[in-house]
Amino acid sequence: MDYLKAKGRIFDIQRYSIHDGPGIRTIVFLKGCPLRCRWCCNPEGQHREIEVMKVNGAPKTMGEDVTVEELLPRLITDEFYYRRSGGGITLSGGECLMQPDFAPHLLHGCKDLGYDTAIETTGFQKWELIERYIPYTDHVLMDIKHMNSDKHREFTGVPNELIHENALKFAKSDVELIIRVPVIPTFNNTPEEIMAIAEFAARLPGVERLHLLPYHRLGQGKYEGLSRDYSMRSIEPMSKEYMEMLLHAAEKSGLKCQIGG
Repeated sequence: MDYLKAKGRIFDIQRYSIHDGPGIRTIVFLKGCPLRCRWCCNPEGQHREIEVMKVNGAPKTMGEDVTVEELLPRLITDEFYYRRSGGGITLSGGECLMQPDFAPHLLHGCKDLGYDTAIETTGFQKWELIERYIPYTDHVLMDIKHMNSDKHREFTGVPNELIHENALKFAKSDVELIIRVPVIPTFNNTPEEIMAIAEFAARLPGVERLHLLPYHRLGQGKYEGLSRDYSMRSIEPMSKEYMEMLLHAAEKSGLKCQIGG
């Protein structure tokens, strides 16, 4: 198969990102996700189907089918910034692991161009499919949301055993693994819960960094645009001081910890 002909479904391309891997990056958002996190800030990426979302009162189609060959020229535009900053391309979503017949080929194309590559992932996928990504991926930014599987299922719709197993497999593979924790009030924002995640991350071979991602409600308007309910509307973001207290708790694990990506 000519990998340039592989076709996938994306819903956005974000340029000049500095929070989703090293340097200045372009993020490609892929459609489809097996999780239904209550706080998800990209609900337009959850369903694989093409949807229409109202943005500022006007309908906007969310979803575009593209081949690797068609997409690469749109990523080359910012090559100067990738080279100067050590940046590159990050695949996000949705969940990029849900398109194993497209995303690895896109990463392959990016590597052939000499670009640094990264994926942002929940890790919820069969490892035999994830293995397709490994040869073309430099960095994996992976969420570990909770250590308790029942609570994880309550807030995301899926258990966490497969995720934790895949975190260990990523750690043993030839990628840089960075653990991210979306810190969500009522879900995992106690020092004990954050410490448990940090201690798990510290046991993963080669993992050195952990990022705490503060809860925000920037995606709330998207739910309204999709005519969906946003169940977290009454939850307030945490203060800077509280996040710093959680950061200090995480640092006891010995990892290099920071707030934000």
